[in-house]
Amino acid sequence: MSYARQLLDTQGTVNVDVAQLTAAIDSISDCAQACTADTDADLGEQDVTGMVRCIRLCLDCTDVCTATAAVISRPAGYDADVTRPLLQACVAICKSCGDECERHAHMQHCRVCAEACRRCEQACRKLLDRW
Repeated sequence: MSYARQLLDTQGTVNVDVAQLTAAIDSISDCAQACTADTDADLGEQDVTGMVRCIRLCLDCTDVCTATAAVISRPAGYDADVTRPLLQACVAICKSCGDECERHAHMQHCRVCAEACRRCEQACRKLLDRW
């Protein structure tokens, strides 16, 4: 059981499916970590200039995912005017970053990052459908 689930279980009534919320938090956190690691790996590539777009998108994805995970980890104070745009931004950046990382899928680190982005994008879409 993830820490997100354990903490959500302590909050009592949450107006969203806890399993789905947990899956989203875990996917978002994994994506932020994968993008951070991919950025570092990209910077170690021989052709760093060819990786600039990927690096920038990974940095943006890390920032958006980190903010989104923090806000949706506090569902007791849920505010649709804040949560929905964050989830929508997370979907958008994960799609862009995943697309870019797929362009570099011949590199293992980019392939892994693309997979994390796709998983995060799907989890955020599912949560948007519920919230």
